[in-house]
Amino acid sequence: MSVALRLFAVFSVLLAAPARAESPPPSGTVTLLAVGDVMLSRAVAKKIKAKKDIHYPFRHISDFLKTADLTFGNLECPITKGRVIKSGEMVFHADPGVEPALKEAGFDILSLANNHMPDFGPKGVLDTLAKLDTQGIAHTGAGKDDEEANRPTIIEKNGLKIAFLAYNDQDVVPKRYGAAKDRPGTNIMDEEKVAKAVAEAKKQADLVIVSMHSGWEYRKPNPHQASFAKAAINAGAELVLGHHPHVVQRVERYKGKLIVYSMGNFVFDQTFSSRVKQGLAVKLTLTKTGVQSAQFVPILIENAAQPRVVTEEKLRKKILAPLELALGEDGTLLPEAPIATTKQ
Repeated sequence: MSVALRLFAVFSVLLAAPARAESPPPSGTVTLLAVGDVMLSRAVAKKIKAKKDIHYPFRHISDFLKTADLTFGNLECPITKGRVIKSGEMVFHADPGVEPALKEAGFDILSLANNHMPDFGPKGVLDTLAKLDTQGIAHTGAGKDDEEANRPTIIEKNGLKIAFLAYNDQDVVPKRYGAAKDRPGTNIMDEEKVAKAVAEAKKQADLVIVSMHSGWEYRKPNPHQASFAKAAINAGAELVLGHHPHVVQRVERYKGKLIVYSMGNFVFDQTFSSRVKQGLAVKLTLTKTGVQSAQFVPILIENAAQPRVVTEEKLRKKILAPLELALGEDGTLLPEAPIATTKQ
């Protein structure tokens, strides 16, 4: 056989061989990135309008948010039409049209159980649900009635089913902000209710994650936060994610599970202290057996609207200090390190 014929035979075999399939992502493993309060009203809305850029708040953070399989945050304002909110006012709303920015930024699921979601009444709540639905952004903690507000949102990713539940502390809202049988609103915190909801969600999902909007603003965790978080874990929750105090609070392990009491602000226009301009992102690796790893990433809000990942070592250590954890150089929780003991 000539050299040309031998080469032709070799190439024919190679072309006929089946292509090697790429390795699929590991089944049953999901990375979850969680952040705190996302407020797109007041001065943040003013900046969006001035820049003519709905993506302005997320320009320096969206790439980071997209590094996880799922990204979670607390949407601290309804998306609904309303008047301009002036500096110093304590009611919020974001103009319709910002919802694509949340999607493009990387958010997959948002908690709506907070003390500002019903600021513009039942219509504001319903408008928000509809706007998020148009973008395919999952949500939890609010609904057209109390049954829907307390219903778990289950997301399946990489073969893992994760149920999300979100609750709003009755200490921080008027009674009318809670959903009722005939009223849209948020899911109000109640230990018996969360215990039942977590137990039911466990029947439908591999893991249950509970979000709580609770605590004293600008202070350390209070007994109500701790009691509710522990009730959720006692019922079978894998993880509790907290927000509302506007500052980073400590993290503890209770019965081997993590309670993140407050991740602080993420997109917010507060500037009166360094602490309210600092926040926390938590990146977790999840499997059917629970949290396999946790990385704590410090966040700094600049221009009263734009969060970014902190890389400056001195500032990193300062923001992470309230966690009371022993962490690796990249903020990863060290498995052999002691976690803050339970405090009553």
